[in-house]
Amino acid sequence: MSAGKKAKHTAQTVKGKAKEATGKAVGNERLAAKGKAEQVKGDTFQAGQKAKDALKH
Repeated sequence: MSAGKKAKHTAQTVKGKAKEATGKAVGNERLAAKGKAEQVKGDTFQAGQKAKDALKH
């Protein structure tokens, strides 16, 4: 996985965690759900890239 893509997907996961925590702290369920969705999206992209890299080697 290229370093740029890895950083982008990791940043997306971290951003999602922050949104989820903020949403829970202020009682905003929509923001918390949006944050959780971003985490899942970032994790999914990372898993896909890792699988792609495993097939190359």
